[in-house]
Amino acid sequence: MEETEKRGTHQKTECIDWGGHVCGQTPITANSETWKDILVKNAHDGLPQPSPDCDRCSVISGECLYYHYGCDGKDDRGWGCGYRTIQTMSSWLCLNQPPSVSRRPPPSLSEIQQTLVEIGDKPDSFLGSREWIGTFEASLVLDQLYDVPCRIVHVRYGKELDQAVEDLHNHFLTRGSPVMMGGDRDNSSKGILGVCTGKQGSYLLVMDPHYFGCPLDKNSLQRQGWVSWKPVASMDQCSFYNLCLPLSAKK
Repeated sequence: MEETEKRGTHQKTECIDWGGHVCGQTPITANSETWKDILVKNAHDGLPQPSPDCDRCSVISGECLYYHYGCDGKDDRGWGCGYRTIQTMSSWLCLNQPPSVSRRPPPSLSEIQQTLVEIGDKPDSFLGSREWIGTFEASLVLDQLYDVPCRIVHVRYGKELDQAVEDLHNHFLTRGSPVMMGGDRDNSSKGILGVCTGKQGSYLLVMDPHYFGCPLDKNSLQRQGWVSWKPVASMDQCSFYNLCLPLSAKK
């Protein structure tokens, strides 16, 4: 969720009630390491361009993992989308940054909260809460944990998002890292993995962290729309949007 967040209830959830088993498999819990092995890498690979008239397409370089609600056994539905997008961005930094830069594993939900408390952005009561976070918090976490500063691009209204398309093209061409996007009316955090532009307009390659359920493969994620091209014009025209662009090492 984005910057107009509300304080959530202070409650920790250590495991998901999967109804006994997940698709006949052993339940995934917060104490299990098996979830790390089922995160989909580059879930956008193989998606066709959104329109045959697209003559300019820029996407991330390298690899990232698809983090989503409940993927590690913690039920964060309704509040964790910003955290999950940070984890996806962190996975890219871990997998693609040069050896001279921090390549620590993506932080857990609790580690993200702990980081924001330690740097003074949040009070101690934030720990263990279900409070939303947005692009500003994402920039603080990536800077603190990976020594990667971020650029925040503010768009006043969704109908003006086309103005940010050039920023996205330049970012993916020069930096190659995933971008985080969120707003106020449209307060659902989402990852942006690419942008395509043609005569009929521009499209964003959206990685939606709101999926919750049995692990899906790449084809299923694409077929169900969790990773897909969205017309810029389909975004909420009355919502403001913020884009968090990690200033990772230039390609």
